[in-house]
Amino acid sequence: MKITILFTGKTDSDFIKEGVDYYEKRIKRYTDLRIVTAAVPSKWRSLPEELRKQQEGSLILKQMELHDRCVLLDEKGENLSSVRFAGFIENATNRSVKRMLFVTGGPWGFAPEVYDAAHHKLSLSSMTFSHQLVRVLFMEQLYRAFTIIRGEPYHNA
Repeated sequence: MKITILFTGKTDSDFIKEGVDYYEKRIKRYTDLRIVTAAVPSKWRSLPEELRKQQEGSLILKQMELHDRCVLLDEKGENLSSVRFAGFIENATNRSVKRMLFVTGGPWGFAPEVYDAAHHKLSLSSMTFSHQLVRVLFMEQLYRAFTIIRGEPYHNA
């Protein structure tokens, strides 16, 4: 199974970039991983919230392919333990899902069209994290999921 992670907007924080790179290298040992960053317009901050979500939604929808299983990382999504998330990944693999597309949105959530197109919503926590920090947290959980699936000691080490 291929996995694509779609991040919206860029990050200027070196520690975020380093964390994503660190886990990207580790995850690629287990699966075909691709990270895509959808650039937002240059005058993004001056736009009203709804217009931002609409434009961001267009960027996200352009990345979706017909047979993708799209999973939104959303604060209102299902909250899974690490073991259950590993089962979620393993189940998708067993069902021969060709590509899982995980999407992180901006701080205002997703446009209605994106919610409609998605197959699942996951929450990383009932706490709120910046949409930048979510990048590293999700990458770590994805890596952890693969180590759980393989029975490697990372999860309980």
